[in-house]
Amino acid sequence: MPRGRRGGRVSALEGCREEEAPPAADAVPSVLWASGQQPEAAAELILLRGIFEIGRDSCDVVLSERALRWQPIQPERPTGFSDRPKSLKIVLNPQSHKKEATQVYYEKVEPLLKIAGIKTDVTVTEYEGHAVSLLKECELQGFDGVVCVGGDGSASEVAHALLLSAQKNAGVETDSILTPVRAQLPLGVIPAGSTNVLAHSLHGISHVVTATLHIIMGHIQPVDVCTFSTTGKFLRFGFSAMFGFGGRALALAEKHRWMSPNQRMDFAVIKALAKLRPEECEISFLPFNDPQDLEERRAQGSPKSDCNDQWQMIQGQFLNVSIMAIPCLCSVAPRGLAPNTRLNNGSMALIIARNTSRPEFIKHLKRYASVKNQFNFPFVETYTVEEVKVHPRSNSSGHNPEKEDGPHETATGSSFPWNVDGDLMEVASEVHVRVHPRLINLYGNSMEEMNDSKVTCSCL
Repeated sequence: MPRGRRGGRVSALEGCREEEAPPAADAVPSVLWASGQQPEAAAELILLRGIFEIGRDSCDVVLSERALRWQPIQPERPTGFSDRPKSLKIVLNPQSHKKEATQVYYEKVEPLLKIAGIKTDVTVTEYEGHAVSLLKECELQGFDGVVCVGGDGSASEVAHALLLSAQKNAGVETDSILTPVRAQLPLGVIPAGSTNVLAHSLHGISHVVTATLHIIMGHIQPVDVCTFSTTGKFLRFGFSAMFGFGGRALALAEKHRWMSPNQRMDFAVIKALAKLRPEECEISFLPFNDPQDLEERRAQGSPKSDCNDQWQMIQGQFLNVSIMAIPCLCSVAPRGLAPNTRLNNGSMALIIARNTSRPEFIKHLKRYASVKNQFNFPFVETYTVEEVKVHPRSNSSGHNPEKEDGPHETATGSSFPWNVDGDLMEVASEVHVRVHPRLINLYGNSMEEMNDSKVTCSCL
């Protein structure tokens, strides 16, 4: 193609034909472009095609041997998605992580929702528990879904609030929930926290735009949820929990809120490791029976085809107890804290670390960030369960509320700290955890393909 003068090249970018282009440049009339026919139809050789910014518009630009043409790209609303939401209730926690949630929403999320033609109603939470009181009183009939902009604690609080609202609407007594009803609206999670375990487990990545696009397209993923209760009294809904080291570390972090999120967690983990001590516990659990496996064994006439509905019990000194209904992927555990768990297979992972030396326990923790099997230690045991009861017993280490790393004093005595989805829950007695299959719908796609490679556990 002959190179034009500098002025000629600029004029082409302004929508005119290059000054030195041959007369054949008019061989493709502009009416063909306007009618949607491409220059290829006139047998022009395309040298370059792409999307470029011209002025302030994104344009489809085609450079052929004879001319440079472009047309502005008009954003189109997504079609063909029957579950695409048209109206969303937004719950935004401005205190999440480094107080970036507000900026994340208004700069990255809201513009995409506007292009998609989705109406929004935004509420900025002002205190812990605000989402629960808000969704308890809010009329949600006019919304197709609820979106939380925040970290894991915020997302768990909104999920808890949606499920509580569903129980209230169904007339279920919330003091003792044995068989909860499903949440009526799906929940979208926009990651704006420090770890973003829930969003990472849903999408395989903690990415704001990815999460937003799943919401816009109405991709629905049913997810299992746990109920936590003590002495027959319902405490809360949640997706995962840690007792022992995980609970103590969070309790320490909560006492240093003046630090930045990353600093206080690093400080809390180091201090909890420095004062590492086991809990004397009795743990009872009901093993999970996969319905598909049971059907296959029955079809084969296996003598082990009956359900194993017998509770099992172990006791001793434990450094950490994890109970997880989701894989719990995050940046520090890219394969997940519970890599063999699925989002909705009706089971929980029970991971127990018995008492061992501090160096060995640290090795176990470091394995989560690597590709090695974090469970390949003689002091680590894993089980797939439907229910778990954790009953702490008093021991010489005790729980002194006067100490900085001890739990708070309650009316019934010293309580034990639990880490439930990044929120501190303090309970003085036994905690009973049940999993309820597909109790809530979240906006996202299945991550089964990512989780197909199971970890082989030597302790089973």
